[in-house]
Amino acid sequence: MTDAAPAPKVKRAAPWRGRRSVKDARVRIRTLRFSREEDAAVEESASQAGLSFGAFLRALALGSAGPRAVRRPPVERKELARLLGGVGKLGSNVNQLTHAYNSVGVRPELAELTAIKEELRVMRAALLKALGREVDQPETGA
Repeated sequence: MTDAAPAPKVKRAAPWRGRRSVKDARVRIRTLRFSREEDAAVEESASQAGLSFGAFLRALALGSAGPRAVRRPPVERKELARLLGGVGKLGSNVNQLTHAYNSVGVRPELAELTAIKEELRVMRAALLKALGREVDQPETGA
């Protein structure tokens, strides 16, 4: 019997963690002071442009926010508030139907369920529009 040396352990690379390095990494930090009013005005302008604060300032200074800029769709607050009311109304309707079924055993009619489904479809389309996303084609079928 020969004394064979144990097989050497193969050192594996650790799994990837964190952000990957990029060629054009932003390594410089600049500090800029704003009054509360100025800060709110710049933040509002950035929001309307659909950019983060830093990307908006880069776009103003350099003419482009850059390929990796954080872009946010402009939010239509009035539309979202209207939709929030619609969600509350829809929740109330579903709660009433559930209560009727649980207490009396009355099942909702097809017309009621169809109306709820249509309300959901309309609210989904409006939410996507308010969030700046394309609305897909309406569903066909029941």
